[in-house]
Amino acid sequence: MNISLICVGKVKEAFFRDALSEYSKRLSAYCDLRIVEVEDEPDCAGIGSALKKEADRILKNIKPGMYVITLEINGKKLTSEGFSEKLSDLLVSGKSDIAFIIGGSNGLDRSVRDASDLALSFSDMTFPHQLMRVILTEQIYRAFKIMKNEPYHK
Repeated sequence: MNISLICVGKVKEAFFRDALSEYSKRLSAYCDLRIVEVEDEPDCAGIGSALKKEADRILKNIKPGMYVITLEINGKKLTSEGFSEKLSDLLVSGKSDIAFIIGGSNGLDRSVRDASDLALSFSDMTFPHQLMRVILTEQIYRAFKIMKNEPYHK
């Protein structure tokens, strides 16, 4: 399985980079993980304009045939087991190239949301986008452990 995380902005804090590195290493046993950082756009010309420019950068990284999952506060909520089942179902149905999209501080442009096959929410709360990358990679790792019936998930 090929998994891409397409994210707006860079991870600045070393502790987030360390956590991402650790989960990337763990995930290498289960999938090919690619993290793509697209430049965030200052919203001095207006939020709509900034979102559109970020959207163009995001959409350039979505390959034909990718199953696209956007992280959105109003998206579908899944348990860890449900998330694992979703990834497993995608594999069984031949969808082995998955892109997760994490927007910037202003969210995602409509064009990115329209390109999504699934809008996924981890909570009604808002998390810092750098932390969300860590949460997402941990949950992807947990999903594979659940799929393989390996110890980790409790």
